[in-house]
Amino acid sequence: MKQSLKKEKLSGAEGFDSYYGSLFESRWPLLKDALFAEPCYLELSLGGTKPYFLDPASVCSALCLDTSRFGDRDEDFCIADLCAAPGGKTLVLASCMEKESVLYSNERSPARKKRLDLVVEETLGNELASRVHTSCSDASLWGRREKKSPAAVSAAALSQATFPEHFDAIFLDAPCSSERHVLSDKKYLDIWSPARIKGLSVEQWALLSSAWRILREGGFLVYATCALNPQENDGVVSRLKKKFPDAGFLSTEDVKKIFERNMQRLLPYAKLPATGFSLEDVFLCAEKTEFGFHILPDTAFGCGPLYFSCIKKCNF
Repeated sequence: MKQSLKKEKLSGAEGFDSYYGSLFESRWPLLKDALFAEPCYLELSLGGTKPYFLDPASVCSALCLDTSRFGDRDEDFCIADLCAAPGGKTLVLASCMEKESVLYSNERSPARKKRLDLVVEETLGNELASRVHTSCSDASLWGRREKKSPAAVSAAALSQATFPEHFDAIFLDAPCSSERHVLSDKKYLDIWSPARIKGLSVEQWALLSSAWRILREGGFLVYATCALNPQENDGVVSRLKKKFPDAGFLSTEDVKKIFERNMQRLLPYAKLPATGFSLEDVFLCAEKTEFGFHILPDTAFGCGPLYFSCIKKCNF
């Protein structure tokens, strides 16, 4: 308890270093150096007028969402990217979509949603872009009990719309501490405190519990953050396990099969920097946690950090 109270009083650069030093112990100096290093980027060219560049670890997390059609239904297979801006993971998900699948990419910030729209417009070819629908809404409210289809809701009304058990696959890249960015910005590092982690984990749980309610039975959800601390990662996912008994966590082998299948769909559009490693190499560097996987830059060629958990809504 004393140690916990001590951590709560930490702040600024010294507090940040002490907090994460206690989490990662002897590993922290190497990990910290890796966080300061220049990140590498994968180039995606999906038939639009411009390519898009993003961290290979982010690509790996999106490739672990199972977007394969299941069940015997005539309607479109619905995929959601709930916190989609700036748009990189939406592009990865779009590249993995099967025919008759539709991707709903949502961002709650109007300014960031404009960036998402531009990325979709400039990066995707016409056929893929026609099956990607963007919106500006708070996804933590989507899980309320009134049933509607996103296809039947106007853009103006979407902020009040709810879609319980409508989506077949959901990717939730939740707002997080983003410690790599904090370290690189003195303004944010000077005001850092553990209280920020607590506040974000509350927000993340609201988003994750909402995402679970709008996921169909038999569907798949990937929860992801670029946070280092476990409170925003396994800590949030552990609440899902406690509250929803139908939450089933995929085995490493099953996640690998999904990743490999989606990677084959993506590879024709992807170009890695000439650094001598592949997307599969980055994926294999993911460290198993209790409920997910963590890609960390000191062991993953400078990629990440990126946490993701792969969950299925089971039919018991």
